[in-house]
Amino acid sequence: MRITVELSLYPLQADFVGPITDFIHELRREPGIEMVTNQLSTQLRGEFAAVMAAVSRCTQAAMERVHPVVLVAKFVNADLDIRNPPSV
Repeated sequence: MRITVELSLYPLQADFVGPITDFIHELRREPGIEMVTNQLSTQLRGEFAAVMAAVSRCTQAAMERVHPVVLVAKFVNADLDIRNPPSV
């Protein structure tokens, strides 16, 4: 099953840019997922196991480095085209 996920990481500290950038760079190194990042969030898509493993590993690493940190995630059990915005 392919899924699509939207993630937003919020490190609750004054210097928040570095931890967010680190999180995004770690996600980019994960195999088997497609990823798009914009100013508000990061979207991932791929096979369920690959996406969930990437989210788990990268979230754990972020939470071990920064305390506290909030991760907001939306999971959709559909293979959405994250590269092309919808025409509305």
